[in-house]
Amino acid sequence: MSFFKKFFTKEKEEDLNKGLEKTKSNIFSQISKAVAGKSTVDEEFLDELEGILIASDVGLDTTIKIISRLEERVAKDKYINTSDLNKILKDEIVRILTENKTEDIEDFEFATDDVPYITLVVGVNGVGKTTTIGKIAHQYNKRGKRLVLGAADTFRAAAVDQLEIWSKRAGVFFYSKGMNTDPAAVAYETVQFAQNMDLDAVIIDTAGRLHTKKHLMEELTKIKRSVDKKFPGAPHEVLLVLDASTGQNAIEQAKRFTEAVDVTAIALTKLDGTAKGGIVIAISDIFKIPIKYIGVGEGMEHLQIFNKKAFVDSLFS
Repeated sequence: MSFFKKFFTKEKEEDLNKGLEKTKSNIFSQISKAVAGKSTVDEEFLDELEGILIASDVGLDTTIKIISRLEERVAKDKYINTSDLNKILKDEIVRILTENKTEDIEDFEFATDDVPYITLVVGVNGVGKTTTIGKIAHQYNKRGKRLVLGAADTFRAAAVDQLEIWSKRAGVFFYSKGMNTDPAAVAYETVQFAQNMDLDAVIIDTAGRLHTKKHLMEELTKIKRSVDKKFPGAPHEVLLVLDASTGQNAIEQAKRFTEAVDVTAIALTKLDGTAKGGIVIAISDIFKIPIKYIGVGEGMEHLQIFNKKAFVDSLFS
């Protein structure tokens, strides 16, 4: 048995299936109805499929890519029944996720042996950014990693307080200089704290304000420069948190943040609250950035490592 199979337990599989339930009933029950009774995959069906995928926020360009590849496969292999069609769709979606750098990682692990492993977390207010940080911290702590959460969103008292609450829930250290302090200084001192305490990881929360792209870019650049000054080459990861339930708005947010900072990974939250989980496929295809985490529920254990095959299998189950 592989490590991933041991890590991806039956319970986690059930959580994933439950979290994607709305999307599955929205997309794939419609596909089954559209293909029912047909002896061939014809233009009428392909038009219906296009509409279903677009309505599920797979996105126009990504949908066209899937339809085009489906036409090629059907012409070549002459597949016509529902199970064969589902297999082709699964293959092509996994292929898109593979092409766009979404790798299957096996556990909550660091991408480098450099410690402390430093993650800068970005995203607008309300997407579940601080909650995601807390859940990642919980998973690291379960695996014996010692870490600190840095409160560099210093413009909202609620953000600082919420991060402290999550640090206590997760059983990890918390570092803050309070409200209205320099976020870059907080980031610098959080890394310094981790080095002094010989910790394994640092997760830094940042302000979720978009305002203007210029302002966002300046603030994040300053934080990155400050972290790099204290630990050359850091941050090791810039994680963008997006709310899957906002659909196309999540794509717009991703555009703004990827223009402002070098995002290296994406976390998509609240998949359990939307019937438009196709946004996972669209974001991966548009931005060519690995999807690392997905949120499939509110519980501490409901933030999962994104595995493209498990995700696609669940969608079609």
